[in-house]
Amino acid sequence: MTTLFPHTPYAEEQPLSHTILITHVLDRGFQTGAVFGSLYGAARHAYVRRTTSSITAPILRNAGVGGVIGIALSAFATGIRMWGREKIEWQDRAWRLLENKGQVECDTLATESTVVGVAAVAWRHGVRTAGWRTIAGGAGLGSLVGVIGYMGWRYGVKGGKWEDAVELVAEEVNPAMPVQAGKADDAKN
Repeated sequence: MTTLFPHTPYAEEQPLSHTILITHVLDRGFQTGAVFGSLYGAARHAYVRRTTSSITAPILRNAGVGGVIGIALSAFATGIRMWGREKIEWQDRAWRLLENKGQVECDTLATESTVVGVAAVAWRHGVRTAGWRTIAGGAGLGSLVGVIGYMGWRYGVKGGKWEDAVELVAEEVNPAMPVQAGKADDAKN
């Protein structure tokens, strides 16, 4: 989602800082609430021993309710934390979110997975019969899958390294290694 907002070279020039920061915080609140809601749904299903053997329905419903509660709590916390802050403080926080490559990559995968989660729930249960709790739960759990996928990709497969950082390290180890055009000037600075 962060790729949808403009990003300036300097924090002082960052437009839409309130929108960027609030969107980010509400999105993380939704994800956190969905995690706790799904854990609660699984625990409750195991404890109550309902006649139905399907665990997916209570997990999805409770994840949806947890996500909505997470949005409400994160909105309240943001209002308290940022109350009375100057415009530059909002701009700086929003700019740092957009500047962080890991955060942008994580947000992108989480947003794409949210759409897939909603589509999967709509396909499985039908839009009219699923209800808002189940659809919100699909969005929350889809977002969670995106974050877990990001962590597996970035820290498992890639080892936490970025391609440009690997090229700079390789250049320091072996100066004779060919460098792509434009990278040599950046490496010298």
